[in-house]
Amino acid sequence: MSVTTEATTVTTIKHFINGTETAGDGTGTQPVYNPATGEVTANLSLASDADLQAAVAAARTAADAWGDTSLAKRTAVLFKFRELLAANTDELARIVTSEHGKVVSDAAGEIGRGLEVVEYACGISQSLKGEYSDQVSTGIDVFSFRQPLGVVAGITPFNFPVMVPLWMAPVAIAAGNAFILKPSERDPSAAVFLARIFKEAGLPDGVFQVLHGGKETVDGLLRHPDIDGISFVGSTPIAKYVHETATAHGKRVQALGGAKNHAVVMPDADMEVAADHLTAAAFGSAGQRCMAISVAVAVGGAADILVDKLVTRAHDIKVSNGLDDGADMGPVITPASKTRIEKIVGEAQEAGAALIVDGRDLVVADHENGFFVGPTIIDNVQREMTAYTEEIFGPVLAIVRVDTLAEAIEIVNANPYGNGTAIFTSNGADARTYTRRVHVGMVGVNVPLPVPVAWHSFGGWKNSLFGEHHIYGPDGVRFYTRGKAVTQRWPEHKELSNASFAFPSN
Repeated sequence: MSVTTEATTVTTIKHFINGTETAGDGTGTQPVYNPATGEVTANLSLASDADLQAAVAAARTAADAWGDTSLAKRTAVLFKFRELLAANTDELARIVTSEHGKVVSDAAGEIGRGLEVVEYACGISQSLKGEYSDQVSTGIDVFSFRQPLGVVAGITPFNFPVMVPLWMAPVAIAAGNAFILKPSERDPSAAVFLARIFKEAGLPDGVFQVLHGGKETVDGLLRHPDIDGISFVGSTPIAKYVHETATAHGKRVQALGGAKNHAVVMPDADMEVAADHLTAAAFGSAGQRCMAISVAVAVGGAADILVDKLVTRAHDIKVSNGLDDGADMGPVITPASKTRIEKIVGEAQEAGAALIVDGRDLVVADHENGFFVGPTIIDNVQREMTAYTEEIFGPVLAIVRVDTLAEAIEIVNANPYGNGTAIFTSNGADARTYTRRVHVGMVGVNVPLPVPVAWHSFGGWKNSLFGEHHIYGPDGVRFYTRGKAVTQRWPEHKELSNASFAFPSN
């Protein structure tokens, strides 16, 4: 595929270190593309080791002061940040669309879900309340509380350049930590935008920083002795690497990996509702969501009815530049992604699957150099096919046909991923059976994208999560803090010390 290497305006995207946008000491840059046009829209500054050291040093200094700042003052900054983020949603959404490709309404939607976490963080005082036990022994009281880790880093993927950083940073900052964000190199401008409004909200320099770079920068964060925790969202192989490397260097780690999300459709489901929601869940954001439905498991008589409705809806999807009015779906992120998706689709067809909607040859008028793949539906997919085993991360829905709910559950549980799943049914007993027996961390009943609200926590099972903690919500608070228990006595009579060589008891 040809890629245009010139654009009308090519800007430089800089780091945000210690309150200032800077190109840093690094000598390297790499291009950032608009995937709808194939044009280079910016050059991204890449961090040197000196840049990384400067950012960590600033964070270390800032963390000490910020952790001692009153909870009321910390949350006041987050309240202001929330208002600025809401006020700038339209501008930020268009920035996301220009670098990611998703439609503007979808970009605004991810900002809205990020705002939800900011609002949760504004009320973190309730989650940070400690416990107190009076007179556990004669004259002795015990109390416990949670303190910030110190300096934490977030390594985030391209598919949600606003929402995923906001799953991490607001909770970490509200808890008293300094946070370094290493965003994806593919759509980095949103991260710098967040840094600007954090500063405008009154966040002290060094508490939120943005450092751009590739593997060397990631490895530097994973190994740096002054970083106490790592949050990661991305593919399973990298999540596993991040978890192993960072824990080997003494860090607390939450690493969320890939997904192969199944939606089970029972014969008694409302087929119109199921088809509508599966279409949106499979093809929204061109399938580039960790919670996208990529496999529809049709049970018994549901299959033929469901497939007919899905095909009709797939043909009605408007694929275009995400900035265009009325666009339903934009491009995929890179030419390499497009090539990989098309290869997997071709392999499924060669292996005997029925390619009933083929989006490989889609050309969008006036965007011939864009990275577009149209909605694609593959029927009669078998479990050994790459279309089933691989996380495609594109607008491809695989249909697997089974006879019973028990068989559907067996298929889902045998899959190495356990991020999200859904069941469409009008039978409460079947729904309850599914939610209890399925080995997946997030389950939807007649809800195709079961992303929990901010006051619960997000996370999968199996190869979709490495580490104990899920992200945001109560688990996020626990991850970014550590508990301390204090046992105290204030003797009323100094001559009665009650000291003993025996182990103390009540």
